Amino acid sequence: MFKPKVPTMPQPTGLSTPPAVIEPTAVVQHHSPSPVPLAAPTAAARPTVQLTPGAVLALVGGGTAVVLVVGAVLVSMLLAVAITGASVAICALVIRSLMASEAKHR
Repeated sequence: MFKPKVPTMPQPTGLSTPPAVIEPTAVVQHHSPSPVPLAAPTAAARPTVQLTPGAVLALVGGGTAVVLVVGAVLVSMLLAVAITGASVAICALVIRSLMASEAKHR
């Protein structure tokens, strides 16, 4: 009952073709002329970036704004964690006090 039944392969019916005969062929090596060295690609003339005093001031102002925003977000997250921890501690003290007073009245 628990032994697997392995299917048996039925005998092939019809015509079967014999395996094809492969004849060896000669390998001929061709000598190619030596490769011509390629010229190094020339660098395309790119326009140079010129930083004007206004552009430098804009970059500094943008960087400062990013630092201030990221700092404000991180400080607010830290404050949220601190407030949550303090409120959980206060709740634990109140529950402990209620349970202690309940035990005294019995």
